[in-house]
Amino acid sequence: MHASDIDLHAQGAAIFTDDMAEPAGLLHACPVVSGIAHGLIERIDLQEALEYPGVVTILLARDIPGSNNIGNAAPDEVLLAENEVVYQGQPVAVVVAESAAIARQAAGLVRVSYSELPAVFDARMANAQGLHIAPPRIFSLGDVDQAWQSCDVIVEGAAASGAQEHVYLETQIAVAYPLENDCLNVVSATQSPSMVQRVIARMLDCAMHQVEVDVVRLGGGFGGKEEQATGWAAMAALAASRVKQPVKIRLNRDDDMRWTGKRHPYDADFKIGLDKTGKILAYEVCFYQNAGAVADLSLAILERTLFHAGNSYFIPNVRATAVSCRTNLPPNTAFRGFGGPQAMFVLEAAIFKAAAALNVDPARIQQQNLLQEGRQFPYGMPAQDCRARLCWEKLHDRFGLEQRQRTIEDFNACHSLEKKALALMPICFGISFTATFLNQADALVHVYTDGSVSVSCGAVEMGQGVKQKIRRIAALAFAIDETRIRVESTNTARIANMSPTAASCGADLNGQATLLASQQILQQLKTVAVRLLGGNTEPEQISMQQEQVYSNGQPTEISWNKLVSEAYLSRSALSAHAHYATPQVFFDRNREQGRPFAYHVYGCAAVEVTVDCLRGTYRVTDVSIVHDGGRSLAPAIDRGQVEGGVVQGLGWMTMEEILYDDRGRLLTDSLTTYKIPDIYSAPEIAVEFLDGDNPAGLMHSKAVGEPPLMYGIGGYFALVKAIRAFNPGWQAEAIAPMTPEKVLLALYECDC
Repeated sequence: MHASDIDLHAQGAAIFTDDMAEPAGLLHACPVVSGIAHGLIERIDLQEALEYPGVVTILLARDIPGSNNIGNAAPDEVLLAENEVVYQGQPVAVVVAESAAIARQAAGLVRVSYSELPAVFDARMANAQGLHIAPPRIFSLGDVDQAWQSCDVIVEGAAASGAQEHVYLETQIAVAYPLENDCLNVVSATQSPSMVQRVIARMLDCAMHQVEVDVVRLGGGFGGKEEQATGWAAMAALAASRVKQPVKIRLNRDDDMRWTGKRHPYDADFKIGLDKTGKILAYEVCFYQNAGAVADLSLAILERTLFHAGNSYFIPNVRATAVSCRTNLPPNTAFRGFGGPQAMFVLEAAIFKAAAALNVDPARIQQQNLLQEGRQFPYGMPAQDCRARLCWEKLHDRFGLEQRQRTIEDFNACHSLEKKALALMPICFGISFTATFLNQADALVHVYTDGSVSVSCGAVEMGQGVKQKIRRIAALAFAIDETRIRVESTNTARIANMSPTAASCGADLNGQATLLASQQILQQLKTVAVRLLGGNTEPEQISMQQEQVYSNGQPTEISWNKLVSEAYLSRSALSAHAHYATPQVFFDRNREQGRPFAYHVYGCAAVEVTVDCLRGTYRVTDVSIVHDGGRSLAPAIDRGQVEGGVVQGLGWMTMEEILYDDRGRLLTDSLTTYKIPDIYSAPEIAVEFLDGDNPAGLMHSKAVGEPPLMYGIGGYFALVKAIRAFNPGWQAEAIAPMTPEKVLLALYECDC
């Protein structure tokens, strides 16, 4: 029987794009990229490169037959720079050669002359110069200006969170195969097959049906292949259409890090007001997003920042302003959490500063202000089935946090050069694409005459287990063994106009469509079963259990295989296509009000750290979590997603530091200079799933991909508490990541 994706991964047998057998005549492409951050192109000299043995051709912007535009949300991104370059690493030309090594060597022989222009790399500086992707947006609730008068304590400050590299295992890659009649088949490592199809068709000035995009699986994505896989696939497609041979492009790790965008760095200013009991009465925040050189997904990410400005708290008076700033860095892009983590970090920084002013533990303010049922978010949606307080209370009860805190205090009293601390991180994350039109999916289900089942949908498997969940949905719908079911590759010829696999919606949307298509076939099969049973029952009285037909709850002699065979012989439909659109989601951007999410995921984490106060080194030792997961479709997968998200969030908050020089060149461009968490730095993670139900979700489950990353924010503030246990006078602004170097400086910084 058919093995699942999980089985193939475990066996080391999963095939990725780079593992596919190379066809005869395969050529390789390598881009020529800008070595400056901003300037005008004066001259491109191809002569030496064209004469290099093994070079087939070199393509420039003038060789693009259609539109030199690969932008999706905004038409401001070109495939190949023609007159101006706006960041280091921007493609200018594409070398096509007989091998990857030759293409790379020849790319180094292309001489590009520039007239250099001033460049900006800092979001605040870009904002001061009016360099915006779009005008600022504001979400508000209540009357902030009036509320300040009622506050007993008001604190102001700044916060900044850094970029983060995706470090997917599989780098950006695509292979394009020319077909007859000017058609193309493109195998791309993308989270957005339909976008790749649409952009290639636009670039080649052809119909979309002439471009078939196929995705078997990705070796990780995390958002880095939602938008940014498109350009590399388009280069391969352009080259293949030009030379009429298959063309492959694959970035090595260092180039992938240098040339692709990251999680958006954010700067922010905040002001928060509370009464003397710790109740937050007013919160004002302004976010400065570093978008990089072009829009990419920055505006959608900025919008989600605004949606999550209040995190898991109810604040009656809020004004959140956000602006996307254009700089001369590679375009920053989607990353797990999609702008939500940056917003939550700022609010936690404000709470921690307010707690210091009130001389209380931040947890007191957090608990005092947790969301309750029916409370309104700043965008007008009420909190429904709100589990914020339930997660908080169960975390304390299940993991004995009061006793753990006393143990930490006792430890710190006895250890002068080692300090421990515990910080709490509640989360509330909305599930849906905030662009309403993306909340749709299609599925095509075939039942074959031997009883096996094929499912095609728009979900891209990238290690998150979405195909296993889709497989389970079909198995539950038909009441058959999962081994009978195959989930096909994600292909634009089978499923048209698919939304990206992103926003934690891959299983929700595509699973619902799969369920609807399966139910259509099942209804046909029930009609056949009624006929086989002599017509003495109704279809509503027929059910399937363990591959057997039941009538009125009693087993019959009709097996799944017999039912399918009889359905085929009687010419009943054994294939179905279904469309699903998330109901009741909408958002009015003129009023900045609406119901943008199908539901929210809640949770709370306790993060414990130990700091070596002599060396500045630290360990995140324990993370305890109560997570709101609904009725899980795959508990082991969901647990793995929570654990992986936590570690990735801790990496962003503590060690993953992206650095550029003053000319916009990435300094942390390899895994020797850019540090990510490894197995030795991963903490003990205990996850308790909250018992519950989610009528708005797929079979009452909840999405799990993005929310757990935000638990990692607790790691930053646990370090802050540990530093203050050693150096009570430290009052620095919140700037993440909190690397060991920063910890060491903070431990011995004083206001002298």
